Amino acid sequence: MSQKGLADRLQGGVFLLSLGLFGLFWAALAALKADPTVLPGPVEVARVFWSETLSGRLLRELTATLLRVTVSFGLAMAAGCLLGFLLGRHRALNRWADPWVTIFMNLPALVLIVLCYLWIGLNEVAAIVAVTLNKAAMVLVTVRQGVHSFDPALDDLALVSRLSRRDWFRHLVLPQLAPWLAVAARNGIAVIWKIVLVVEFLGRSNGVGFRIHLYFQQFQTAHVIAYSIAFIGVMLVVDHALIRPWEERSNRWKTTHA
Repeated sequence: MSQKGLADRLQGGVFLLSLGLFGLFWAALAALKADPTVLPGPVEVARVFWSETLSGRLLRELTATLLRVTVSFGLAMAAGCLLGFLLGRHRALNRWADPWVTIFMNLPALVLIVLCYLWIGLNEVAAIVAVTLNKAAMVLVTVRQGVHSFDPALDDLALVSRLSRRDWFRHLVLPQLAPWLAVAARNGIAVIWKIVLVVEFLGRSNGVGFRIHLYFQQFQTAHVIAYSIAFIGVMLVVDHALIRPWEERSNRWKTTHA
């Protein structure tokens, strides 16, 4: 077995062991509290999880939430990357737009969600717009910083080599920007699904956030935890299966050209 394969297996074993220890810690706290209505143990939550899965509700709500996350994430990444690249390349434009960026970066997500619902209505468009605006500013700042870190010598090389705009973007811009895009994507996954849950909590009739709101009103703690764990599990899979490999590949160019 290669050294990389051994390291991956070791990391995976540590990850699973850490999750197991968390489960034991949770079970110990639940036993100490001895009140399943306040803090149900892993066995009780697993029972609820299985029941919700068999009924089809869990998969249906997860699908609705994941669809909102996917659409919002794609729109936020596209808008943030485009604006971040433009601001990073054009200093005058960056100076004029910087106060706008600061406003959107510091505008609380809850306020923006409420305003979108008031201005657009309690519909899917408002939900997507609210999440996209919250995330796009973060992507913009990350990509802008990445553009500022570009090596000027590579631009000179492109000029001397008479590279076309397409080749310049493909072979020089994207490799330098890739690590920053990976950072933006990882931060986006960590933040955007939480914003989506708030959006659903406040104004949607389906999704994990809606279910959490419903069970919160009914004081069904086990159901709240079951739906939370289900979605966190999906996000962990996305992070380990997609985001981390992308981040590793994007860092190879930087390492080999350092």
